[in-house]
Amino acid sequence: MNASPESVSPAQLEAQGTIAGIDNPVILQYFETLNTSDFQATSQLFARDGALIPPFETGVIGPEAIAAYLEQEAKGLILEPQHGVSTLLDNGCTEFLIGGKVHTPWFSVNVSWLFILSPTQEIFITQVKLLASLQELIHLRR
Repeated sequence: MNASPESVSPAQLEAQGTIAGIDNPVILQYFETLNTSDFQATSQLFARDGALIPPFETGVIGPEAIAAYLEQEAKGLILEPQHGVSTLLDNGCTEFLIGGKVHTPWFSVNVSWLFILSPTQEIFITQVKLLASLQELIHLRR
């Protein structure tokens, strides 16, 4: 967990456009636009009442609010999704569960992303969970 964005290898950055097990263009575009700090484009992937649920926070609802949140909170992050699975739900939506890392200027942390996409390929929900132990998180505060 002590890696910094400078320690992300060129091969890792080149591979960011792919996620093992996932080929959905909306999901791939989500990560691409976030990694290029195009938060307006990221927000436009969400449904009008879509929600981004960051770790330890309540949901941010709607594209405008999501763009504003990302502008304030996501600058300098490098998302490294590594693998995922998708499941077609009974209501026609698709659920994606993706694992990977997020690199900040100070540390890296394992993360999972849960996406629910509508049948029209809009993001209803993106929930981000940190996969670090309490002891690891306490260590980051020092």
